[in-house]
Amino acid sequence: MSLTFTLDPAVTPTLRDGILDLWTDVSDAGGAVGFVPPVTREAVRPELVKHFATMAEGRMRLLVAHDEAGAVAATAFFGFNTHRLKTHWAWLYTVMLHPRHQGKGYGRDLMAAVTDAARTFEGIEAIQLTCRGGLGLERFYGSCGFKEVGRIPGAIRVAPGDDRDDIYMLLPLH
Repeated sequence: MSLTFTLDPAVTPTLRDGILDLWTDVSDAGGAVGFVPPVTREAVRPELVKHFATMAEGRMRLLVAHDEAGAVAATAFFGFNTHRLKTHWAWLYTVMLHPRHQGKGYGRDLMAAVTDAARTFEGIEAIQLTCRGGLGLERFYGSCGFKEVGRIPGAIRVAPGDDRDDIYMLLPLH
């Protein structure tokens, strides 16, 4: 079994609903993708609409993976800097793998596809992402070639009394 990756897929109702389901399921499983469980599709929808609007403006691109059944299994959104002094690197947002696919090596496959895609973007020399501390995500991204370049202690408040570090990571592409 494997995933099929597509860069810049057509945004159809089926894709939109698949990403909504993925984002909701990842969030409800405790994934660090902007929400705290429990979450509903209705809560996620405005964030997805923002991503799609930014894509329509040409400031974001989507890498999506489908599993063998055709379901949306993973995503990564590339955000491009508009500041003229920062256009040589891109942000990586909303990196998700469906919980049913964890432990199969698909996370590494996703990050390899992210790197391959980013290398095709004209003028992009590095990818930056942030991740929530306390989940071991920095170890996973580190194993995929990213280096921790900064950390803001307690910047993410998951719940009262549960503050997490905001960890900045960078992957040079050359």
